[in-house]
Amino acid sequence: MQRNLFLLALCQGLFLTNNITFIAINGLVGFSMAPFGWLATLPIMAYVVGSAAATGLVARVQRQWGRQKAFQSAILVAIGSSLLCFLAAWQREFWLLVFATFVAGYYQANAQLYRFAAAELVTEEYKERAVSWVLAGGIFGAVLGPNLAASSKDWFAVPFAGSYLGLIGVGLLAAVVMARIDFRPPQSGGRMPANPGRTPEASAVAATAPSPSASIPPAVRPELFEAPAPRPIGEIMRQPVFVVSALGAAIGYGVMNLLMAATPLAMQICGLPFSDAAFVLQWHVIGMFAPGFFTGHLIKRFGPMKVMGAGVFLNLVCIGIALSGTDLEEFTIALFVLGVGWNFLFTASTTMGLSSYRAEEKDKAQGSLNFWVFFTMGLSSLGSGALVTTQGWSLLNIASVFPIVVLGLVLFFYAQAKKPAA
Repeated sequence: MQRNLFLLALCQGLFLTNNITFIAINGLVGFSMAPFGWLATLPIMAYVVGSAAATGLVARVQRQWGRQKAFQSAILVAIGSSLLCFLAAWQREFWLLVFATFVAGYYQANAQLYRFAAAELVTEEYKERAVSWVLAGGIFGAVLGPNLAASSKDWFAVPFAGSYLGLIGVGLLAAVVMARIDFRPPQSGGRMPANPGRTPEASAVAATAPSPSASIPPAVRPELFEAPAPRPIGEIMRQPVFVVSALGAAIGYGVMNLLMAATPLAMQICGLPFSDAAFVLQWHVIGMFAPGFFTGHLIKRFGPMKVMGAGVFLNLVCIGIALSGTDLEEFTIALFVLGVGWNFLFTASTTMGLSSYRAEEKDKAQGSLNFWVFFTMGLSSLGSGALVTTQGWSLLNIASVFPIVVLGLVLFFYAQAKKPAA
């Protein structure tokens, strides 16, 4: 169990290497090729929209092929899309870059299921920690992604073309690691011996005794009950716990993406070099995933609602710091706090979402949760480029306050509604 979790956490880190490299360079590459400056982050938006568009296909592939084959197919798509991105940068084809990042969304749509797969690799009492630990694997991507982008920036005459080639190697490594994971669910416990403490003679007598279930009429034998049919996705989505879970994950990811995607462009506009932007993104991603080593313990002790509330508070702190200045220190601290706030919101929302569906409903329920995340990220990806290039970094942060406040109010009223029931 620990081996499988470790390997899955490593796959999470390799995915985040791809993801963070895309975030770090796609806006800048897009800005250098886009017909209009406000379209700079369209390749980032295409990456997210491709993820949202793939959620239905991913759910079917996961159901038919199983976790491992589905995840491996996504890694192959990641390798192919990285090659297309390299060709687009080399030939300076903006729309080919947009198409390539759209295709890469299939990889992200699958990799967003790593956290759910982690919960299935452990017994019930370890689910929160498993989700948290696998998300913590993103620390590997936090270190490798920005450094890969910075070190490979000038491999070729075309800036950042080498970064896309580097991602091909990352994808090949991810394929090797994924092939070694055993996704079979754990046994709940060892099998008891058939006749513990009995002599062979006593066992033989017991074997001839009638089974206790033999006297139970067939109509009431537990083993003859049929499992309930899976509920329609609309019924699952109307549950308050599903709504709060989806909002927490979607708004947490959307606001984080809004500010993170705009950061390299904002720092370039402020006259800071790309090496500084890579440094800021590195600490941002460390903030996103380092808390994974203890977030599961916090959720277990205080419950997901309080941890989500802490995430809302940290998002507001991030915005306050970002509005205080545009030096390297303000960018670094604000993005680090933003990362921690995202971790609290996303991990707690994922844990809460696990209680909104049954095992036979997991594919469509998880696909729906991810769809709302990707939908919000798509809006924030395009909005980040448009706002930061036309209105500036300060207005972008002010606009981020509204969805965070809405989420805080939703959490407050949901908590109040649960008190009478408790």
